[in-house]
Amino acid sequence: MIGKLTGVIDMRGQDHVLLDVRGVGYIVYVSDRTLMGLPGRGEVAALYTDLVVREDLLQLYGFPTLLEKEWHRVLTSVQGVGAKASLAILGALGPEGVARAIALGDSSALRKAPGVGPKLALRIANELKDKAPALMAVMETAPASAQGAVLDAEPAPVPAAPAAPVTLRPNATADAMSALTNLGYGPSDAARAVAEAQAVAPDADPAALIRAALRLLAPKG
Repeated sequence: MIGKLTGVIDMRGQDHVLLDVRGVGYIVYVSDRTLMGLPGRGEVAALYTDLVVREDLLQLYGFPTLLEKEWHRVLTSVQGVGAKASLAILGALGPEGVARAIALGDSSALRKAPGVGPKLALRIANELKDKAPALMAVMETAPASAQGAVLDAEPAPVPAAPAAPVTLRPNATADAMSALTNLGYGPSDAARAVAEAQAVAPDADPAALIRAALRLLAPKG
């Protein structure tokens, strides 16, 4: 299994890059969002990868973070969601946006991805609602981006990590959800409240996020 590739970008296509890893070229399919964040031709890039094996072909799909790769794995576990549909969803929303949409049961947000109709969006939201809390609480020990690794045989300068739009702060998310579950709230309710609070204040620190989520969870009336 090929889990990660680090090499020099030899060519950029509409939906893929050709990554030269010490003289061996790998075609890696990526989302629009990932493609825009990658450096130019001749520069070093690193991608976490998922290898899809079919009877007539082998295809590599690349992701800038382990969290995004994990969301790809979870999305493709839903019937009707193939690798390309998963890339379309992640490209349209990003892993943080996917987590928020599923935690809120917001199938209309998932429909922003090309090729995802209302029935499929609803199926994704329903089937993954119990998996969203665990992924929202993930605190990656690896760098936020795979960019920055350098080939021993390639002295090319390492590009700065792309300034991709981020709507959620993983540490704040994890802290808030941990606090809410410790107070006795269920993981799904905690995830939904945190997602709603972050939609209003995406840059909130953990304490502010917890207070806002508690207000949303408070009994009405």
